[in-house]
Amino acid sequence: MQNLSRHLCRLGAGLVFALAALHGHAADVSSFSPAPAADKLAAARTQIAAKNWPAAIDELKKANDTGSADWNNLMGYSLRKGKTPDYAAAEKYYNEALRIDPSHRGALEYSGELYLMTGNLPKAEERLATLDKACKAACEEYADLKKSVARFKANGNKYVAQ
Repeated sequence: MQNLSRHLCRLGAGLVFALAALHGHAADVSSFSPAPAADKLAAARTQIAAKNWPAAIDELKKANDTGSADWNNLMGYSLRKGKTPDYAAAEKYYNEALRIDPSHRGALEYSGELYLMTGNLPKAEERLATLDKACKAACEEYADLKKSVARFKANGNKYVAQ
């Protein structure tokens, strides 16, 4: 019984200490990170999945998250895939995504594809080499770009869509 009493006493002291620590932090709520927000890019991703490029671009403009590597990557992708692709603008957005996150696998793969589309094999191979380092192990983005580079070379240095 005495052991149980000691155990309960320690448990109570621990609880008091934990509550005191919590109370101290509760007063300064500014130090806590807010709960994760919903994906700001979800609506754009939905339009991209549907291959509705103009709607995807509109959703990205609404989100206006220009400081995000993902946002820039998706904007570049949507501009590149549209009915009348804007390669120069797509390259600008991919480069911004890579400025923000130099290891962004999507931006590395898609900008590599863009370079193949515009006939710039050396830049595509540069992206492939960077992607190889960014993956650290086999990844889908590397495998996809590697296949695209191989198709490009096998087709006489001309881009072949998948």
